[in-house]
Amino acid sequence: MVDPQLQGIVWIKRTYDKDLKVTRLSNKNLVKTIEFAVEGGDPVLIENMGSSVDAVIQPVYARQIIKKGKSRIIKMGDNELNLHSDFKMFMHSKLANPHYPPEIQAECTIINFTVTENGLEDQLLSLVVRKERPDLAATKEELVRQQNEFKITLSDLEKSLLKQLQEAKGDLTENIELIESLEHSKTLSNEIKEKVEIAKVTEADINVSSEHYRPAANRGALVFFLMNELNKIHSYYKFSLDSFLIVVTRAIDLVAKADRDAKLAAKKAEEGDEEPEEGEDGEKKADEKPAEAEEEAAAEEIGEMTPRTLQKRVNDLIQSITFCGFNFTRRGTLEDDKLIISTMLTFKILIRKGIIVESEYNALIKRDLHPDPPHQNDSLKFMNEQNWAAVKGLESVKIFENLSSQMESEALLWRKWFSDEKPETCDLPKSVANISLFHRMLLLRAMRPDRVTYALNEFVTEFMGIEYIE
Repeated sequence: MVDPQLQGIVWIKRTYDKDLKVTRLSNKNLVKTIEFAVEGGDPVLIENMGSSVDAVIQPVYARQIIKKGKSRIIKMGDNELNLHSDFKMFMHSKLANPHYPPEIQAECTIINFTVTENGLEDQLLSLVVRKERPDLAATKEELVRQQNEFKITLSDLEKSLLKQLQEAKGDLTENIELIESLEHSKTLSNEIKEKVEIAKVTEADINVSSEHYRPAANRGALVFFLMNELNKIHSYYKFSLDSFLIVVTRAIDLVAKADRDAKLAAKKAEEGDEEPEEGEDGEKKADEKPAEAEEEAAAEEIGEMTPRTLQKRVNDLIQSITFCGFNFTRRGTLEDDKLIISTMLTFKILIRKGIIVESEYNALIKRDLHPDPPHQNDSLKFMNEQNWAAVKGLESVKIFENLSSQMESEALLWRKWFSDEKPETCDLPKSVANISLFHRMLLLRAMRPDRVTYALNEFVTEFMGIEYIE
């Protein structure tokens, strides 16, 4: 099992529970554990394996089975072990891309448990729906349970009928018990088919309602895979999926709490307009049931939201998941890398929304230089040769396709902008005065790369908010 996020090992341990024997290659009792499991029929899990496999377990994973009469024998060292039919062995690796010899890959069934962005999105959608719409989640779980029961019932009916037909003697048309059993099976089968059709309709309705929350799940998956890429900056930037799921849960709870607090505040404001009754002693009665009011507010059905309120709720979830995920990541990174992380997050979100074209984003990252730029006009000599090559390279971006000719016609304005102490904030020449902040960064990347960091601060602040910078 290739399992860097440790989801596979959790599933294995939950599936086999107490019968599972867990060991490691470094365990001195490894061989004894496997020997007992082979003969006893217990499943064995060898966890946290590296990039090599110990030769001592080779007879097991290579299935070197010797048949002696009705017995099947596996030889480990000098011991001959009777292979139990229920024996299973799982080898688990936390390495994201392990390299094992070809014979290992040929002799074992390799299962890749590495989570994909789409797979994580579905997991997070399930988590969000469980938190936001527990009624939908409970109904869906009940439907799954019913469907499984229906399959089991139909399978049992089929086995029962086959057994009765096999054991039936004489003329089948005169076998009253068999005919009644057939009729009962047919009636039950039709009832199950009707229930299955109803369940399909209900499940489709639940899926439609759940899909409203997909944008929040999509954002969560985007943030996690950004965190996963940070080991390219440094190998000690590693984050676990389990801890990220806790962060997402906390983000959802924060939105729910803020919503409850807002409703309680509104309710108290309405109640404050009314004069409270006076008691027998002449004093006004205080609000004696604040806890009950809070419970009522918390118990309101989220399912009764209007489309507009639901959209606002989903937007709040997106903002909360994004910031909580970023904040969790930021706390574990060095100061020098924090702007890189907030910038990567901003660009990923804007590219996903279609606000920024990926090819233009690549132009910002790479700073394309023209391999053989034409002769530089005398009026543009304020730039060095590398800046000029970058300007010509930038003309591959559609909005700047006539950049060099525009610069020649407004050479004085361009000289003034180029020489400014803060070109990221001062006015641009008229020909490009209305370009976006992102395209301004492309110009800075080509002509004043020393000011790009400052421009990135402005860019992240504008699109994400000051809390992603300070």
